[in-house]
Amino acid sequence: MSVTAPGPAPLRDPEEERRRILNRLKRLEGQIRGLQTMVEAEKDCHAVLTQVMAAKSALNQVGLLIMARSMRECLAIEAIGKDEVIDQALEILMRYVDLPDSWTPPPTEPA
Repeated sequence: MSVTAPGPAPLRDPEEERRRILNRLKRLEGQIRGLQTMVEAEKDCHAVLTQVMAAKSALNQVGLLIMARSMRECLAIEAIGKDEVIDQALEILMRYVDLPDSWTPPPTEPA
């Protein structure tokens, strides 16, 4: 049974977070260029699809970093009510997650 090590702890320094996001995007840009080269060279479909999945995973990780940063900023705002903060956090999450059009959020419980 293998245990995966947890990812790096979330950063609190906005500049460091921004640098981390930009570095990941630059690596992803290189992956995409590599994919273009593989397709132009008519590489094996399995190899190309493996790289597509790796790029997709890398893009998801960037999205999660950005989402976490945004949620921390939303949750740090004390001027708005708890329900509004939760609604904002859910709105951010819903933009990122691909849900079917038929999905509706559960009703909120009365306070």
